[in-house]
Amino acid sequence: MEWIESLFYFDEQLFLRLNGINSPWWDTAMLFITRKESWLPLYITVIWLIIRTYGKQSWFVLAFLVMGLVVSDQGTGILKEIVERARPGYDPDTAPLTHIVIHKGGEFGFPSSHASNTFFLLTFTALLFRNRYTFMIFLVWALLVSYSRIYTGVHFPLDIAGGWIFGIFTGWFFYRLLSWGASRRGGRKTIGKKALPGKHALIAAVVFFTVSMTLLTMVFLLHKYDFL
Repeated sequence: MEWIESLFYFDEQLFLRLNGINSPWWDTAMLFITRKESWLPLYITVIWLIIRTYGKQSWFVLAFLVMGLVVSDQGTGILKEIVERARPGYDPDTAPLTHIVIHKGGEFGFPSSHASNTFFLLTFTALLFRNRYTFMIFLVWALLVSYSRIYTGVHFPLDIAGGWIFGIFTGWFFYRLLSWGASRRGGRKTIGKKALPGKHALIAAVVFFTVSMTLLTMVFLLHKYDFL
């Protein structure tokens, strides 16, 4: 269909425009941003916030969080094999022009697992904590990680958008499942009803800022002293 071809063409052109804005400094920065290990302190903070907010029920909440992440990650992997849309590094129209920072990734890229996982966490925690400050923190983080996938040359923008949709739906679904499960255990009144205290949101902000500044400092030092 013509409109689908036009959509893919626009997607490819947008990718080339965004991927083409690069430099050695940003290559290193995006290399750190795109890796899951870089954000380990943020993941630990989420677990701590859940424990502080839900106490004895935290194990129940964490179980649904983990199950949701598994579905988000594995579900997008299955969809990639079904849709079979080539990543930029494998697409004959974009491969010669693609700036690849790490590697081309697997052959298929729709939808993006990174985008799905980050937006799953964004949606699940937004419904769980009911705090606009933590929502903004996780939104900025999710958008940064999503953009890094385009910058490093492993995903088209439509791959990212598909991951967002899948992650948002999965986050909502598992939150609803959590609420239903809690109601069966007599704890529905507390799940999603406890707004995260401001001081706890501040801790999340400090962790996010600290990790971000640490990553940028590492990038600066690596380039300043020619380690790369």
